[in-house]
Amino acid sequence: MYTFESRVRYSEVDAEGKLPVPGIIDYFQDCSVFQSEDLGVGVQYLKSKNRAWVLNSWQVVIERFPLEGDLVRTSTWASGFERLFGLRNFTMKDENDAMLAYANSYWVYMDLETGRPVKASPEEIAVYAPEPALPMEYAPRKIKLPDSLEEKEGLKVPKSWIDSNHHVNNSQYVRQAWNELPLYTNIQQVRVEYKNSAKLGDLMIPRISVEEERIVAELCDETRKPYAVVEFKIKK
Repeated sequence: MYTFESRVRYSEVDAEGKLPVPGIIDYFQDCSVFQSEDLGVGVQYLKSKNRAWVLNSWQVVIERFPLEGDLVRTSTWASGFERLFGLRNFTMKDENDAMLAYANSYWVYMDLETGRPVKASPEEIAVYAPEPALPMEYAPRKIKLPDSLEEKEGLKVPKSWIDSNHHVNNSQYVRQAWNELPLYTNIQQVRVEYKNSAKLGDLMIPRISVEEERIVAELCDETRKPYAVVEFKIKK
């Protein structure tokens, strides 16, 4: 298990002074990057091999949103490797070790030359020293779409969304879906299914469905081909 400590910054919180869902995902994503860097298999190693771990799906469960100024401990570990998938769990706890949020994620190891998934080598798997999976109620990777969605105004991907892989960062899809929610929506869980990568200047069109227990956002290109599907489960 890899852990880093941080304090929630004012620049990270929402209108209620809480670290929102996209911010929690940023912490989780950063934690996984820190672990890989410290193990010697980080960004530069992957670039030298023309490889990348590409996020396929998230399931993030919120127990309590941390507040501005809170000390948080974010942890991650590899919980298994299945065929072409690598699995990662995450936790975020407060300074008293109370759980704030936890997650499961699926990653695909990609050959950047061919654009196709490949199996990680035994050595690349062993370096992560997989540990038992987090006890939680696991949801499927794929998200069932509602029968109808309302299309919202699209926008072109700005440079601030682009990461070092030269496409839209994983958390930005969640942030754009979250921006479509009513203010002060009480979120209990978010699931994300990534389908295609958006790049600088691409048009991203949100298509939204509001149901009694969930809000679904399908983020699409101009042909309505989805980049990602985001599902927010609402706490009553």
